[in-house]
Amino acid sequence: MTLDEQESLSLRLEQCYTGVLHDVMRARGMSRFTLPPELRPILPERSMAGPAFTVSGRPCPGVDPHETLVAWTGLLSKSKSGHIWISQPNDHTVAHMGELSGETLLLRGLRGVVTDGFIRDTDFLMKMGLQVWGRGFTPRDIVGYWMPFEVDTPICIGEVEIHPGDFIMGDRDGCLVIPERDCAEITKQAEESIGTENLIRKAILNGVDPQEAYLKYGMF
Repeated sequence: MTLDEQESLSLRLEQCYTGVLHDVMRARGMSRFTLPPELRPILPERSMAGPAFTVSGRPCPGVDPHETLVAWTGLLSKSKSGHIWISQPNDHTVAHMGELSGETLLLRGLRGVVTDGFIRDTDFLMKMGLQVWGRGFTPRDIVGYWMPFEVDTPICIGEVEIHPGDFIMGDRDGCLVIPERDCAEITKQAEESIGTENLIRKAILNGVDPQEAYLKYGMF
């Protein structure tokens, strides 16, 4: 997929919503594509979509603080414009995204962040408009404690396996992972379903019985 195709698909996905995407993927016989509901966005009113730039790491208590920051800043330098930074830190002790890192990712053109861990500097992240998903908040940082070890390799969050380039789509209801190979077709089907839902909504508002509407349009 070209960069232009990725950008176009990301923008189209942001105009969809996770409920309809979920229903399309379920109808295709897919499963294990919904990230854990404990992951929540700091900007719930904003949708986020884009291909995955995957990151993983682990706690290394006692590691040299300088070595930690050299590794972390090197990781930021590898991030890809137009992508979603999505990380499995294998840690629920320290924060895995904060202000200066967020500023760096915004400047590099990333579309958002998902971490299966904690966040800090949340007010700053909100003010800069970077959408970040995480499990909670803590002022503790990674220095002298945590190290990255892989980028652009498959990771797991909950029961979901995420491959580099898979599309991430999140809104107030939750966050989904859409396989890259199927994303264009799933997006097209979701757009068609949204059109059908608009017809159902109009029928309901005009007094049509909900069961009659379901039987006519085949969805509800």
